[in-house]
Amino acid sequence: MPLIKLALKTIMRLSDLKTGQRGKIKGFQSSELELKLMEMGCIPGELIIVEQVAPLGDPISIRVAGYSLSLRKNEANQILLED
Repeated sequence: MPLIKLALKTIMRLSDLKTGQRGKIKGFQSSELELKLMEMGCIPGELIIVEQVAPLGDPISIRVAGYSLSLRKNEANQILLED
C-alpha cells in the first residue's frame, strides 16, 4: 500500500514489495538504521530489486548496487522507495 503519492510518483516501503518488483531508494523512515543501511549499499537513488521473500516475510533478499543483500523485515520497513 503506497504511503504518499506525489507528482505521479508513489512512495512505498521496501517491505511492501513482492518478489520481482523494484523501486528506487528515496530515503529512510528512521535515522537509527540510516547509516547501517547506507554502509550496505542502500543509498538514495539506488535501484532495488526484490529477489526473494521468505515464506513468513522475514528475511527479504534484494539486489542493490550489483550484489545480493538480505534484510530483516524491520530493516526493509525503514527504506522508502519511489517507483
